[in-house]
Amino acid sequence: MLPFLQILSDGEEHTTNETNQKLAQHFNLTEDELNEFLPSGAAKTFPNRVAWAKSHFKMAGFIENIKRSSFKITDAGKRFLETNPTEINLRILKTIPAYQERTGRIKDDDSISDNDNLPTDSTPEEILENSYLSIRKNLAQELLLKIKNSSPAFFESLVVELLVKMGYGGSIKDAGRSIGRSGDEGIDGIIKEDKLGLDVIYVQAKRWENVVGRPEIQKFVGALAGQGAKKGVFITTSRFTNDAKEYQPRNETKIVLIDGERLAELMIDHNLAVSTVNVFEIKRIDNDYFGDE
Repeated sequence: MLPFLQILSDGEEHTTNETNQKLAQHFNLTEDELNEFLPSGAAKTFPNRVAWAKSHFKMAGFIENIKRSSFKITDAGKRFLETNPTEINLRILKTIPAYQERTGRIKDDDSISDNDNLPTDSTPEEILENSYLSIRKNLAQELLLKIKNSSPAFFESLVVELLVKMGYGGSIKDAGRSIGRSGDEGIDGIIKEDKLGLDVIYVQAKRWENVVGRPEIQKFVGALAGQGAKKGVFITTSRFTNDAKEYQPRNETKIVLIDGERLAELMIDHNLAVSTVNVFEIKRIDNDYFGDE
């Protein structure tokens, strides 16, 4: 926040893009850092943080908009910089009367303690998204535990339903007749790649606790070769060794490995065995509505 306000200290009009560029130079950000996204992938982290800094400064009365995406420092902002602050954060802004009034959090100075829900380096979006990811991770762990405690037949049915929800196998009825039909030579089932059945995918499904190593993958590839197949999916409730993940068949066979963690993630993504509890909408100002105001 301090470098942001210092950039505006000349009293001139500044644009969002210009300020972002100067801040990026100040912090010596790399291209990778500039292109880093929030967990949701909906926005880039750096401009999101700058936007929130600008928002907090507006609430403190330190900057004002001149026109769309253009702003400058106010007299209040200049006076604050004249105090030679060594940093600016939410703890400090919460002592500013204008900020207190606009946020509805009027407090005495001595009421702001170390336990007050104060400044982190994260923006509200980052906090919300990281909280979501934490909830999602816990849900995935619970799902995987349920799957491991289920019967082999239930796991087989779950795999079928997931593949169908992902767009493979046509209908549950068609896919159900395919999975479990083979059951030998390292292949647990065959499923249509598309609804018309123009190609097929061979499936190996292991409800295991043990880590799946390279020999198991090689055995699966060999089974595919015996069937003249080129595509296979190996699904397990455990995980794969690095050797297994790095193994690449020399022929044109394409193998996709899905471990327990990925299996649970796919189930969440495709709403299998989970239900929605709450939906939160994040909204922002529609600048087009205000036009040139």
